[in-house]
Amino acid sequence: MKLIEKLGLKALHQIAPETAHGLAIKALKMGLVPAPGPVTSPRLKTTLAGIELPNPIGLAAGFDKNAEVLTELSLSGFGFVEVGAATPRPQPGNPKPRLFRLTEDSAAINRFGFNNEGMEQIAQRLSQRPKDAVIGLNLGANKDSEDRASDFARVLDHCGAHLDFATVNVSSPNTEKLRDLQGKDALSALLTGVIATRNDLERKIPVFLKIAPDLNADELRDIAEVAVETGIDAVIATNTTLSRDGLHSAHKGEAGGLSGAPLFEKSTRVLAQLSQLLDGQIPLVGVGGISTAEQAYAKICAGASAVQLYTAMIYHGMSLAGNIAHGLDDLLARDGFDTVAQAVGSQRSDWL
Repeated sequence: MKLIEKLGLKALHQIAPETAHGLAIKALKMGLVPAPGPVTSPRLKTTLAGIELPNPIGLAAGFDKNAEVLTELSLSGFGFVEVGAATPRPQPGNPKPRLFRLTEDSAAINRFGFNNEGMEQIAQRLSQRPKDAVIGLNLGANKDSEDRASDFARVLDHCGAHLDFATVNVSSPNTEKLRDLQGKDALSALLTGVIATRNDLERKIPVFLKIAPDLNADELRDIAEVAVETGIDAVIATNTTLSRDGLHSAHKGEAGGLSGAPLFEKSTRVLAQLSQLLDGQIPLVGVGGISTAEQAYAKICAGASAVQLYTAMIYHGMSLAGNIAHGLDDLLARDGFDTVAQAVGSQRSDWL
């Protein structure tokens, strides 16, 4: 990390987290952050659900909720970028404050509640997206919707023409009863509707499913069965957790989803369990607590074809994606892997 980035992070940490996040978006718009372009090499190039990636390091949804800095993010070292979550209608989300740094734990708690400008505004920005980048959208539901399941399909129908993939997000803990849609029957009906909408698009983009880390073995088995039956193209494991085990920071008791370092082991174990259940039928994306190349590599060896990060950038800056990609390249070479794909699941048993 360069000195200017260190100073910028230090300054951002002196102000309220959500205000700092807004300033980070402005800094991207002004070209004040590293822009090395997608880091790539023959080893790092890979595919995810048929999508060709320059590297397997992605940006998780939530950072660029309204698709404001697509070009800038695509040049920040990531192999792919997921924006959103987008809902059919604009909504303000939950009352502030709703984002909390847990510095001692290298973590964060948020209870945003799908705050976004709505699918029409987001679709307009997506229509101007860089064509050489891999861009996906996280699909959400309005809090006051009478039919939340149909909201996901509505957003996909409206925005799908501008996307490389879309993610069904039923795992956010910050919209009341949203996680109820992870139940087997409800999830099957929801995904069937989304896949039908996808199949009506002019270009049939892959549809991913993002799951929570707070699932037991039976719930994971149900999700694996539904994912295969409905034809989902990938599963993202995992979203934030409701657990507060082992935290030390002053804000540890705040309501919302916990992300960052404390989530790493829990999310990786869920990833490995899901990898075992699916046994190669559906690719996985590993998310939760990644801040180093070694952790990204661990997710891949546990069963992930690609990974995503977000919270670690609060503590390590925008240069993190490129640094992790370079480090991952070195780790693959060290262990004799010619490609990312060769390493996927190679140490899954260590996490079971």
